[in-house]
Amino acid sequence: MRHDAADRGHAVPLVALVLVVGAAAALVLGLVAGVLVDRARAQTAADAAVLAAAAGSDADAAVLAAANGGTVESLVRVGTLVEVTVRVGRARATARADAVLVRRPPGPSGMATPWPGE
Repeated sequence: MRHDAADRGHAVPLVALVLVVGAAAALVLGLVAGVLVDRARAQTAADAAVLAAAAGSDADAAVLAAANGGTVESLVRVGTLVEVTVRVGRARATARADAVLVRRPPGPSGMATPWPGE
């Protein structure tokens, strides 16, 4: 098979194009993955913070949000309801909880039995 001199070197630009497209795709994939990780971490931090706020204090919520890599943007209490919004990186997540006092069910005698240690 004969190759004409004009045909030489056509593979180099094609390989360069494929490398550039591959690098761009890898960059986009990395950015999307980073956003998804931030979103998941923000939801985890918001869930932990709202449970801490419902069972404890606003300071507890901030500590747990920070332990999960987030910062509390807002914490709202309305009666027993608590709503916390947390930011992690570029993502923000909100979680809600109801702070309800749980009572132990009555024992066989109809009287409430004490919790262990009471």
